[in-house]
Amino acid sequence: MGRDLCARFAVAQDVFTEADDILRFPLSTLCFEGPLEELTLTVNTQPALLTVSCALARLLATEFHLSPSWAAGHSLGEFSALVAAGALPFAEALRLVRERGRAMQAAVAPGVGSMAAVVGLDLASITAICQQAADGQVVSPANLNGGGQIVIAGHREAVERAVALARNNGAKRVVPLAVSAPFHCALMAPAAEHLRKALEPVTVAPMRCPVITNVEARACTDAGRVKELLVRQVVSPVRWQECIEELARLGCRLAIEVGPGRVLSGLTRRIAPDIRCVAGEDLDAVQKLVASA
Repeated sequence: MGRDLCARFAVAQDVFTEADDILRFPLSTLCFEGPLEELTLTVNTQPALLTVSCALARLLATEFHLSPSWAAGHSLGEFSALVAAGALPFAEALRLVRERGRAMQAAVAPGVGSMAAVVGLDLASITAICQQAADGQVVSPANLNGGGQIVIAGHREAVERAVALARNNGAKRVVPLAVSAPFHCALMAPAAEHLRKALEPVTVAPMRCPVITNVEARACTDAGRVKELLVRQVVSPVRWQECIEELARLGCRLAIEVGPGRVLSGLTRRIAPDIRCVAGEDLDAVQKLVASA
């Protein structure tokens, strides 16, 4: 992850070198070579994703002179969006996501929680199913991804009960997710408090562009609200469909996905077909985009 980018561009390699120095850990080696089971631990995944995203964003800014009119990120990606908007320096964001990853991993013991993706039921139906399945435990919508997909999270037994109910109530597809913790639900409350403390000494700079936040699905330009929104995000659903709908309402017609993969581009096309999506890691496509502007 990120290896080819660093081989081609010194500016990307500089970001990875900076990450290794800040973390005092060879994150670049883990990203480039694995092993996958170590990379996919939340405590490593979050800094890794942030580093890849910020390396690509810095490359697009310096080599292609691209800067966003708006920024948005899915869950952890909101930190990348805040870096792109100038609200957080990369070094500060990296320290924060490392603490966030540690806290989220520690909030729930392995095997206690789980997540599952439900396709083909609306939010009202899934909310009702979760309420019925809870039975004194936690289960709730966690990622409102759009395209008919909603992810639920909570105690493993409660998620299993909700999965069975979803299938019985006409869900087209239900997929248990291989995750290390149940993110964006009430079980993450200890992680939210840990992040709140980690954010206390941080200075959030004025934003160069608005950030569409996961919690409110609206454009935020107030640096004074960033910390609270990041804390609330840990225990709140990621309202991704509404984030993309808000971007479309604001007039966005081009989205560059800055990070590994193209999952968000696929979701965006289903949510707002009028927004053209380009994968930032496809540098040939980016070059054509710049040349045609």
